[in-house]
This record gives sequence, structure tokens and C-alpha cells, in this order.
Amino acid sequence: MLLDPYMSLFNNYSLKQYLKFTLLLMALAIGLFSLYYTNNMVKKLSLEERKKINQWAEAYEMINKADSIDELNIYLKIIESNTTIPVILTDNTGILNHRNLDSIQLKNKNYPQQYLESIKTKNDPIKIKIADDYYQYVYYDDSSTLKQLKSYPFYQLGIVCLFVVVSYFAFSYSRKSEQNQVWVGLARETAHQLGTPMSSLMAWVDLMEIDPSYANTETYTEMRKDLDRLKVITDRFSKIGSSPILKKQDVVAVLENAIQYMKIRSADTVFYNFKKTEETCTAIMNIPLFEWVVENLCKNAIDAMEGKGTITFNIRQRNKVVIIDISDDGKGMPKALFKRVFKPGFTTKQRGWGLGLSLVKRIIENYHKGQIFVKESIPHKRTTFRIILKHID
Repeated sequence: MLLDPYMSLFNNYSLKQYLKFTLLLMALAIGLFSLYYTNNMVKKLSLEERKKINQWAEAYEMINKADSIDELNIYLKIIESNTTIPVILTDNTGILNHRNLDSIQLKNKNYPQQYLESIKTKNDPIKIKIADDYYQYVYYDDSSTLKQLKSYPFYQLGIVCLFVVVSYFAFSYSRKSEQNQVWVGLARETAHQLGTPMSSLMAWVDLMEIDPSYANTETYTEMRKDLDRLKVITDRFSKIGSSPILKKQDVVAVLENAIQYMKIRSADTVFYNFKKTEETCTAIMNIPLFEWVVENLCKNAIDAMEGKGTITFNIRQRNKVVIIDISDDGKGMPKALFKRVFKPGFTTKQRGWGLGLSLVKRIIENYHKGQIFVKESIPHKRTTFRIILKHID
């Protein structure tokens, strides 16, 4: 792989990653701001509840000191006004009274004492002086409103994160769906456009075959080869636009045919090294499409080696899969671009469309239900693509 042209592509990729990271930070900032703002509200509400309990305790203390019925009624109203904050009044002998506890839980006689133990560490008790040598203590818990407010920012943060995740997957699915429609439309249109001139060429070649002055000539032979090649190309594009038929095939034999085809069409400075296995490697595949994969990988390797070097094929069977490694001794590529090379539009050529490896990935993963990825890439040494197909006995 050529290193220099990758810099602009790497910069574009980094920009997209930066934008994604920025959106994630914005979502996180919203959640953190909500958490900070709510915590401030919780602190203020806690102070207000503390003040109310202090007033409640003072009213309870002043009941015994009331000088008139009116004054007593005022203190009783203050005590009864607390309808939200759970309160337990105790002395040295145990629980004397309580308010706003769970009515259902109160059916359990041990509940008030258990609840008292659970809230002792939450808030400092308020000490009430009833007599010189007698004190009562007020223990209280946060109101249900305050508890809900404390948990609210976490729920909100979770909802924001869920929204971001769902939006990301929805966008990714929509984009993939759109790309699939583009692939199918492009493939069908290409096959259709090739079909019209091919029909005319086939008729002319058939006429040349009848004419003895053209039959068996070099011109006729080359035209027939080119026409056969166009038929293969049209057939491949038509399969991309529909569900291809997969059959059990000998992977070694298919690779040999594909390599032989590339040898004829490669320069003498490009060498092919096929390390075969003695085991029978069979897999479900579509031969025209798989050969297209091999051709694209070989062309990619030749470009990476600048037309001079060795392409090595290594095939073996492991457990229930067939592993094919295709290596070239080109210039390699950065590890950060291992996945990027399969994206549509990725190319290091000035006149390239960046569809070759994207097409390869689609054929292997979508149609053959296999895997393809960059196994390794060592700068100025080699790059290895790995294909994994399911082995069929």
C-alpha cells in the first residue's frame, strides 16, 4: 500500500472521528450539566427540609410549654403540616411516635425500628429538651420528592445515552441500507448498459466466424476473448444486483484458476506464489464473484508494489473454516486505516473510484457469509488480507 496518499484520507477519517467524538462530548455535557444543576436543587431542597424538621421539633418541644389553647393549636398545626417528610421521635427507651412512614410496611411491627436504624446515618438527629434531665430525639429521612429528584439526573443521563446509541445505530442502518440500494441500482444499471452493445458485438463476431476471411484470424480470436470477458463482467454485475447462487466448490481449484487468469494479465515483474494445502478445502461460494474478489485483491496488491513484487497465497483449513491469506510485499499502510480501506470511496489512486475493496467486502461478507480484514501490514515489507469462509464437508 502506498503511504503518502493515505495522509489526506487519514485526515478526512480523523475529521469524521473528531465530529463523532464532539457529538458524544455534547451529549455527555448535557447529562453532566443536568446532574450538576439537579444536585444544586437537591442541596437547596435538603436545607429546606432540614429547616422544616427543625420547626417541627421546636413545635413539638413547645407543646409542653404552651400557655393557652390558641398557642397549643398553632404548634399542633405546625406538627400536622408535615405530610411528606418521614419522622421518628425517640427517647432513651425507644420509639415514641412517627409520621409519614409507609402505611403498608407498618403492618410489620418491626418495621419502625428497622426503618429507624436505616436512617440514623443519613441525617443528624435533632435534640429536643423536654426537661432538665429528659431529652427526645427527632430522626428524619428525605421526602419521596427529594429522593426522586436525586435519581432524576441519572435517569436523564441514561435516556440521553440511550438516545445517542439508538440514533447512531439508526443512522448507521439507514446509511447501510442506502448504500445497499446504491450498490444494487449501480450493478443492475451497469449490467443493463453492457447488455445492449454486447448483443451487437456478439452478432458481428458471429458474422466474422461465418466469413472464412475472418475466421481463425488473430483479430477474431482477440475479439472473441474480449467478448467472453464482457460476458463474465456482465454476469458478475447482474449477480451483485440479485441474490447469487452458491454451490459447494473446491477452493484450491477456484484459486488456481483465478491466479492463472491474473498471471496472463500481469507484467513479468509480478510473481505469484501459491502455498497449497494437502487437505481438501471446500466451501459454499459463487465462482464468478469469488474470482472477482481475487482479481481485485491482486490488482490492489500490484498497485501497492508499483508493478514489481510477489503476491503470496496461503490456504489452509482450521476447524470448520477455510482461511486464505493474500500477501504482497508493497509499502504497507497505517494500522489506523485497516478498516477504512473497505469503505466506499477509499483510494490512493488519482483516478481511482475507491470501490474495489468495498466490493470485495460486500461479496465475501454479504453473499458468502464470510469475513475479510487486513491481518497485518508492515511498512515497506508486506500487507496481508485474510479471507475466512465456512468449510463444507
